[in-house]
Amino acid sequence: MYSVVKVREKVRVPPKLLTGKLENSILEIVQEGYEGLVDDDIGLVIAITNAENIGEGKVVLGDGAAYYEADIEMLTYKPLMHEVVEGNISEVTEFGTFVRISPIEGLIHVSQIMDDFINYDAKMPGFVGKKTGKKITVDDDVLARIVTISLKGNIQNSKIGLTMRQPFLGKEGWEKKDEKEIKKKAAEKKPAKEKKGK
Repeated sequence: MYSVVKVREKVRVPPKLLTGKLENSILEIVQEGYEGLVDDDIGLVIAITNAENIGEGKVVLGDGAAYYEADIEMLTYKPLMHEVVEGNISEVTEFGTFVRISPIEGLIHVSQIMDDFINYDAKMPGFVGKKTGKKITVDDDVLARIVTISLKGNIQNSKIGLTMRQPFLGKEGWEKKDEKEIKKKAAEKKPAKEKKGK
């Protein structure tokens, strides 16, 4: 889920950046220091959008820099457990597919791609369902549900696990095949009408 978050932060401004406009200097420093970081509470910091309400500068003995408190506004993304997300297949491997869900990639393990026996086709590259004929390959847009989240310090060390093994998830067009399968299963469960004897 995307959020705009405001935090009050103490920012160290080195002497060489004190000559320009203070707001721009502080914005540049926090953009360089925070964009791309992952925090347990707020999630992934995508962009620092503003620095305002800058307080009085303080100098620490032995340090030529000045320290300012400022309100920092940032755009963040925090994945939520069981959230349905849209993404684009960026890579297909024998063990699953990687899905770009905006600023981060998630993995759909081969066992979570579809509710069908599937074959990996290295020439596509992609997967094909044996019974349903559903296909998934690079650049397909998909709907998936988040099932595991491990956020650690930065994007490279963070991991998101996804599934498409639920009705109406997956590639566009799969929902029609899902509807047919649900109707077929419902029809199989209905008891056959008994013929009345004469």
